[in-house]
Amino acid sequence: MKGKRTITRRDFIKGTLTAAAALTVVPRYVLGGQGYTAPSDQLTKAVIGVGSMGRVHFNYPGARLLAVCDVDENHLQRAMQIGGPGVQGYKDYREVLERADIDIVHIPTPPHWHALIAVAAAEAGKDIWCEKPMTRTIGEGQRVVEAVQRNGRIFRLNTWFRFRDQFYGFGTTVRPIKKIVQSAILGWPLKVTVSGVTGFDWKFYWSGKENLPPQPVPQELDYDFWLGPAPYKPYHPHRVHGSFRGYWDYDGGGLGDMGMHYLDPVQYILDKDHTSPVEVEADCPQQHPDACGSWRWIRLKYADGCEIILDGENRDQGAAFIEGPDGKMFRGLESNIPGLKEKLAALPDPEPQMTDFFEAVRTRSKFALNEENGHRSCTIVNLAKIAVQLGRPLHFDPVKQLFIGDEEANRYIHQPMRAPWQL
Repeated sequence: MKGKRTITRRDFIKGTLTAAAALTVVPRYVLGGQGYTAPSDQLTKAVIGVGSMGRVHFNYPGARLLAVCDVDENHLQRAMQIGGPGVQGYKDYREVLERADIDIVHIPTPPHWHALIAVAAAEAGKDIWCEKPMTRTIGEGQRVVEAVQRNGRIFRLNTWFRFRDQFYGFGTTVRPIKKIVQSAILGWPLKVTVSGVTGFDWKFYWSGKENLPPQPVPQELDYDFWLGPAPYKPYHPHRVHGSFRGYWDYDGGGLGDMGMHYLDPVQYILDKDHTSPVEVEADCPQQHPDACGSWRWIRLKYADGCEIILDGENRDQGAAFIEGPDGKMFRGLESNIPGLKEKLAALPDPEPQMTDFFEAVRTRSKFALNEENGHRSCTIVNLAKIAVQLGRPLHFDPVKQLFIGDEEANRYIHQPMRAPWQL
């Protein structure tokens, strides 16, 4: 069965050298050519995981789709029809990575597959566009960072609110918030509250179901391959596709689903792209070992005293989004500091960012949300998940990326994978 096929190190080295050689070809846009771009000059991509989210990314301008991959035959056939002539379908992502004519691999699979495919893609010489959350565990994130940097690849994490679009219910983009914080008008340290009051929805309906009765596996689904590195659990339709988020083996409920969208911009606003919280605690019901549940409140604290409060029950009805010793800022840039909106124009702009992924690939420039800062924002989510699962305060070393004096918590950082899968 294709799901059992392995790729040797020699295969990967051959693929990496071939892909690297392909990238040395100088396309005509580099030489100043105008107008028509030949197919051989275009960036090319494959999408691995073509459920509903995967198909959204077929027609993004900047790269030509050559291949789609999925372990569900229905998903695969639908994707090939949408992709059109010339788009080839695969059930095994490793066969996609063998193709020397593919520049970029897009990964919208469930999160328990993100690290394995991203590391393999980096080893095969591909640049990577990965959906959020970046990885299911902190340890997997470390392996992705190492593989991307060791192989000189360009990595993008697909949450974009730090550099474009309105920030959910907050009523503004992140840029003016960043300007206000970096000007120190609010003082320091800061407390950020993420709740329905400040404009966010933690989507507790993504909780899992307990004691699922086993059901027959649909003929079109290779369920063993879908599980991949995750522990074996009998098939039930609520485990897969759109509702997989409700199970710890594959994601982390609403926290795993929305955490990076909400918290990556907070990390950027607080200038924490190169560190992590040192304390985390959660107020929550005891969690089921399989099915994700809800939580009431999570607090993450940095070494300098800055805090992020995740308010799952909207307890603080008067909460400011950002609060410092010298002022508060609410939704829509409302503030208790007189004339704050008027002062914005005079404040210095944040440093420019590379926000065009395809240009980053062409110029070999680091993307705005890359493997390093993406791993740090995903770590915020994973710290919060672990605190919810264990139900007690934890202390974290952001340099070693380990919990301090807590072996039980550290087992959540490097979780074993089901054989034969390993990083």
